[in-house]
Order: sequence, then C-alpha cells, then structure tokens
Amino acid sequence: MRATLLVVPALWFLAACPAEQDRPGDDDDDPGADAGVPDANDVPPDAFPACDSPQPSCTTTITYSGSGASVSLRGDFAADGWTTGVDMTRVGDRWEATIDVADEQVVLYKFVVDGNWIADPANPRSSPDGFGGMNSVVRTDCDQCPKPPAIDWRDAVMYFVMLDRFANGDPSNDDPVGLEQPADYQGGDLAGLREKIEEGYFASLGVNTLWITSPFDNADGAGAGTDGHQYSGYHGYWPKDLDAVESRVGTEEELKEVIEVAHEHGLKVILDYVMNHVHSESPIYQDNPGWFWPNNNGSGGNCVCGSGCSWDDSYQRKRCWFTDYLPDLDFNNGDARRWSVGNALMWAKALGADGFRLDAVKHIEDVWLTDLRARLDGEVEEEQIFYLVGETYTGDRDLIKYYVRPDTMLDGQFDFPLRANILATILRRQGSMNDLVGFLDANATFYGPGAVMSTFIGNHDVPRSIHIAEDNPLFGDWDDGKGRAWNNRPGLPGSPNPFERMLVAYTLLMTTPGIPLIYYGDEIGLPGAGDPDNRRFMQWDGYSDDQTWLRDQLAALGRVRREHEALRRGTRQTLGVTANVYTYAMTSGGDTVIVVLNRGDENEAAQGLPGGTYVDLVNGGTVTAPVTMPPRSALVLQAQ
Repeated sequence: MRATLLVVPALWFLAACPAEQDRPGDDDDDPGADAGVPDANDVPPDAFPACDSPQPSCTTTITYSGSGASVSLRGDFAADGWTTGVDMTRVGDRWEATIDVADEQVVLYKFVVDGNWIADPANPRSSPDGFGGMNSVVRTDCDQCPKPPAIDWRDAVMYFVMLDRFANGDPSNDDPVGLEQPADYQGGDLAGLREKIEEGYFASLGVNTLWITSPFDNADGAGAGTDGHQYSGYHGYWPKDLDAVESRVGTEEELKEVIEVAHEHGLKVILDYVMNHVHSESPIYQDNPGWFWPNNNGSGGNCVCGSGCSWDDSYQRKRCWFTDYLPDLDFNNGDARRWSVGNALMWAKALGADGFRLDAVKHIEDVWLTDLRARLDGEVEEEQIFYLVGETYTGDRDLIKYYVRPDTMLDGQFDFPLRANILATILRRQGSMNDLVGFLDANATFYGPGAVMSTFIGNHDVPRSIHIAEDNPLFGDWDDGKGRAWNNRPGLPGSPNPFERMLVAYTLLMTTPGIPLIYYGDEIGLPGAGDPDNRRFMQWDGYSDDQTWLRDQLAALGRVRREHEALRRGTRQTLGVTANVYTYAMTSGGDTVIVVLNRGDENEAAQGLPGGTYVDLVNGGTVTAPVTMPPRSALVLQAQ
C-alpha cells in the first residue's frame, strides 16, 4: 500500500542543515484530515510566501553499520557517483561518508561492501533500480522554509492551461513558424501564466490546481494534419528534447519559478507528460531506433493509428504511430523504459511539481506505468501523493478502469463516459434526467474506493461546450468538431440560453465528488469548433454580459465547493427526479447541501425538495419550499 508520510530514521541519515520546522500534518497519515490542520483547499493567496533567505545547499552524512573491510558509497549525488563514488570512513562502529547536496535533493544510492553492491539495510525507503533490484533513497532539506500543506486530491478543482494560448507575458520569446494562424504558435508563455497566478485569477474561480500543457522542447518545423493543414508543435505533443524546456514558452528557471509561485498562492501544479512517442527530429529516435516500434503493420503497410493499424486493437494500439513523424516508443525494451521513466522522474524531482497528466495511456505498455508508480513512491512522495491522472479517450468504462490502480498505476482518469452523459442529458436535452441519475448511480463507485477521477465537459480535443449547449446544438456527444475547425467557425452565441445550460452542467460537476476541470475559456463560454479552433487565444476583456455572468456564477460555485466538504467527498441521495429536474442531497458528517437542477426550457417544480427555508449558497438570500425552478437554472441550498 502507498504511504502518504515517511519518517526518516536518524540512525542512517545525518544532515548538516538547519533544523526543519514542524510541517502541518506531520503527525497524521491523512494530511489535512484533522480539523486543526489546513489543507490546500483552505489556503488563501500568498499564505505560503517563499523564504527570504533559503539555504540552497548543505551536506549530508550517510552511514553504514554493517561489517566489511572496505565500504564505498555509490549513487546519483555526483556525475561519477555510480562509477567512482566516495570511499566511506570507519568511525567507531560504523562507516560514514559526507556528500554535498542541494536543498530538497533526492539521492539514490547503494553501498559497495567488499566488492558487493547492496541497498542500505537500515533505510526503509527504496526505489526500483530498473534491473530487478532496489536503490536506497534519501531526501535532503537544507532550510527552514515551511512547506505548503498537502492536498487531499478529492478536494481539488482543476484548471487546464494551454500555455501557448493563455497569456503572453514575454513577447521576446514569440517565434511563430509561419503557418496559418490557428495552427501556429501565438505567444502564450510561462511569464503570462505567472502574471495570472499573481493577479489571483485562479483563486477568484475557486481553483486550487493547475494542469499545464507539456512545457518541454518541441520540434520546430511543421507537420501535416489529417485535415490537410500544416501544424506547429504549439500544443506540446511533439517532444523533441525532453531534457529541455520549449524556448517559446520560457526557460527551465521560469518553469520552476511558476511552480514555486503557484505553491505560494495555494495552487498545486500538474504537468502534461508525453511518454508515448517523440518527434522524428528527436535525437532519442535518431540515436536509438531500436527503442521504437517499426512503422510497419506486418502486412505490407504502415502502422499509423487509424490507417495501417487500429486505434483500439489491444495489440496494435500500443505500437501504432499517431502520425508518420511521431515514432512510438516500445516500452518492452528495458533501455527505452528506463530512459523514459527516468526522464519523468527527473522533472518531477527537479521542478517540485505535484502530479502528471499522462497522455494516451491506452497506447503504452503497462510496465511503464508500474515502473513510474514504484519510483514515485520511493523517490518523490512524502506528505503529498504525486497525482497521476490519465487520458484514455473512450466511452469504454472497463478500459478506463483497468488503469485506475492507485497502488500500482493511476490515481484516476478523466471521466469521458460521464462527460458524454452530461452533454446528452443536460446540454443537448436528450432523453430524461432519469437517464443521467441512473448513470450517476452506477458510476459513483465504479472505479474503486481509491480512485480520484476528474470530471469535465470540455478539453482541448473536443469542440467548445458552449456550442453543444446552444438551442440547436452544433456538435454531438463524441463529435470532434473538425468539420468547422477552419471554415464557418462558430462565434459567441447571442442568447443567454447556452450560458445557462453550461452553468447547470457545471453545478453538477461542482457539487459531486471528483476533480472538476475547467478548460481555459470555458468559464466565459469561449467559442470554437474542433482542433485547432477549440484552442483560440484566451479572451481577457470585452466580455458580453452572458460571459461575465457565467464566470461570476462559476466562481461562486468554486467558493461554495471549497466551503462544504459534502460537495467534495459526500454521499449523494436522490430526493426527486422528473424528465427535466433533478433534486439531490450531498451529505458528509454533519454537512448537508441540497442541489436542484432544471435542464428544461420551462418553469418546473423542484421535485422532492423538502419543505422549509433554505440559504441560497451561490447567490445569497433565502428560498422557501416549495420552489419553482426557472428554465435552465440551478440552486445550491442549505437548510436554515
């Protein structure tokens, strides 16, 4: 089982650093569970300012108390640490070696005792070495800086930032390839993201977690899309050099600073990590072609997904190339897997990120996930679980569930089947709300007791939700929207109706368990068809009244979710349901909140709402039952 806290025995780890201050939750295996322990959901902006004078480095003494005529320390603490290492000195009844370390450095090591390699028998913390053995692990702490409290991921509200399309804080790094504007770089960067964090934009929405697109170096040229248009790698999914940050979004130092500033403002940061493939320009591919599946289906054709090979076949989907310029890594190859998992771990440790969104999970071998999880357990996780959320774009719940194994694979996945049901019943008004309730009841425990799924209605691979919510929906539940991605692109709806339906859908997400996701711009009903039109640059001013209303209502929902544990972790009970209206109670401990949703276009009674007077938690004031719900409306209530 995975532990959330590891106490390091002083017998084998001696650090010449200032004494560490007590951390919130250090005496509890469930961070934030005690009433007196803050969690990240309760953190106001600027609650955890950076240290004025952090100590960047110190020394650490590692000891060995076993017998032996000669002992050396080997590890990743120096460039030659594994090959040459450091000879240990006999001091009394034990051996010692002192090494220089950086603050928060994770050190992997072993002892060589009379020529034999062994892990530290006195250190319970270890990590797989990739060759069937284990490395011992220590993590250093050179300063007295207080650490932000851990988050219980059930309390997260996530916002997805597409870096190149969000905010341009540094025009000096703008460098378009020279393509059609929708598919070219548009100037968004880490500097712009940092400005929005510092302005409090995310805090104003009740967001406490950011998911940002892959910030790592992409191929510089153009690539042909299936629609005949040329694309750049602005989206982050064409990795070239996974040891570097993409210069068009900033530098490695800026990336680390963004994560630090986010933490200071009570935000966790999840990085998009692309592991399935690299771009054909990548030195990894050019120098190690044997690490990749051949673009050959074995029957005289290519193995491009959806062309020569299948997207879904259990064998072909793990070896097919997304395009003929994105070679697919073969993680049955131990060298390829060790390199890739090691790269992911390097970034997790170097940046202090809080999790990964893992791209295209069903297209890789399981062993990559199990190796990553095992190494994260040993090398990264302490008070805070490093959240792994996967993308398996399918309506097959069993396939999605297969990867949700918090002890060995993923903590959760994006709930595509739930999205499809919300779009069908609330936004497109198909069937009955009874259909949605039946799905919710079956879905509530489907992924297992440890799963933390992410719930959503919009992301970067589907058309903008505002158009699915129109009186005459422009797109279906699984429609990719590509038919209007370049021509006849939709504009902002002129009616308030789709904005109201969007709020009904978001009210469901914000008042039920899971991690609600806001795709950048959906809070203002940003228009757009399929890729790349669903990735327009973020609108920062000139909002219509409907856009402002939706954003403010969503912000109020974020506040209410933060204030009521029942909405994040509670049990849902259906109180009443009709074709268009659903009334349910969310309860956790002594906290009970009642939610009423009316997806219909007429006034309807709040079926099942018990008599009495309630506080309207979103808009203030009181409501007395019986209640008539206006068209396309929602209420979040608590009894007085």
